[in-house]
Amino acid sequence: MTTFDDREKGYEKKFAHDADLKFKAESRRNKALAEWAGGKLGLTGAALEDYIKAVRKADLAEKGDDDVFGKVKADFAAKGVAVSDADIRKVMGEALAKAVTDIESGK
Repeated sequence: MTTFDDREKGYEKKFAHDADLKFKAESRRNKALAEWAGGKLGLTGAALEDYIKAVRKADLAEKGDDDVFGKVKADFAAKGVAVSDADIRKVMGEALAKAVTDIESGK
């Protein structure tokens, strides 16, 4: 095997590792966002757990974050809860940052 082959395998491993970390961080972000949104919607217990699952499932609809954002925004609108787009995006950003930090620290 050549040095080029070794380097290529190293890049492939790093890409796979980074993709796995991204998936885990986004999943944790979605859970935190759903917990926050569920609290604003007055959900508790099993209803909150179901909502968390629904938000995580919504993330599979499209590439990117707009599917999760859209679900939470629509849920707020349906219940008449006034939360700005900027507030939702802020919570998403903060939750993602916390998730990345937690994953990197081994939590």
